[in-house]
Amino acid sequence: MFSFRTTPLEDQVDKALLSGKVGCFCTQNCWDTFRDRYMYQLFAERGNLEVVISPRDAELTPGTNHISFTPDIIRGLQAVVVEIQDVGSRYFNYTRDVFRLMSVMKEMAPDECPALYIVDHINPAGRVVEGSIAGEQREDFVPKIAHRHGLTLGELCNLYYAEIGASYPLHVISAHASEATRELLPWTIAPASDIPGMFSSLMYSGGGLWNNTSITPAIGTARPYEYFGAPFIKPQMETIPVPEGVLMRTCSFTPSAGRYVGERCYGYQIMLRPGFEYHSLLHTLQLMKYFLGRYSQFEIYDEMNLKLSDPVMESFLAGDIDFQALKEHVKVEEQKWIRKAKRFCLYDDLPVRMK
Repeated sequence: MFSFRTTPLEDQVDKALLSGKVGCFCTQNCWDTFRDRYMYQLFAERGNLEVVISPRDAELTPGTNHISFTPDIIRGLQAVVVEIQDVGSRYFNYTRDVFRLMSVMKEMAPDECPALYIVDHINPAGRVVEGSIAGEQREDFVPKIAHRHGLTLGELCNLYYAEIGASYPLHVISAHASEATRELLPWTIAPASDIPGMFSSLMYSGGGLWNNTSITPAIGTARPYEYFGAPFIKPQMETIPVPEGVLMRTCSFTPSAGRYVGERCYGYQIMLRPGFEYHSLLHTLQLMKYFLGRYSQFEIYDEMNLKLSDPVMESFLAGDIDFQALKEHVKVEEQKWIRKAKRFCLYDDLPVRMK
């Protein structure tokens, strides 16, 4: 059973929410700016909050990157309410944790499985899509969606619910249902430690791939994914690929966490000119291909293939096809993804390709 609801969470009259045992699966983004409280405090005030499932560390701790739970925490609940801020790319760990939650619930017996409620938020990366639909060989708890999917969390859960054949009740609370989710800019509260600002999500569909290489996307700095580099890069010697509408500034940084912690790295800051669209995935693949040909220290790790989940992109990095062939492949795949995504959209605006 699926429903899409256009009134706020606190106005829902389901018995499971009013008097049942409720678990809240959330991050710091569940803050209601108009009531000065977190989502789970609604159920604490009602007296039926059973458990809060959230990242274990401080919200801006670089090592915090998953919401951990066991199936036993879910059993015995009547409702699980999810509120996180998705960032628009299929790699985002907190969204994958939601998909894991959905998969765990599917394996439960009907009499012990709670209803699932998703408090939806606007996608900070917008409706623009990038890349291809994930193939069969992909990371765990990743549905068959594009690298930058153009959907909201509620729409993604609608898709994943159908993909795994779940039958427990799934209810999505519209992102337009309350003042906070309708008016608060989706990057105002950082979705995660490595997604700190308004440009982060626009860089993440490509920039997230650096995490599977020997170049760091500046994790442990104030501007991850806008910056990238490594101790072995020599920017003054480079003539790197730069797409239209993008400026590349040479820079240096010293990460306080992650790869190369405490080491000085050299690299670039990606700066976007107003009015131009940025295909982060294609640009990042271009940059990787360039660095593979220039630095023996640059490595792409095995898990990259699972994250890409696209043999054609692997072929480009291996030098078997040129960039034009890659672009044509991505164009076709993006069109294919948009046709699929439209079946799960819950709002009037629909996913689009870059012009």
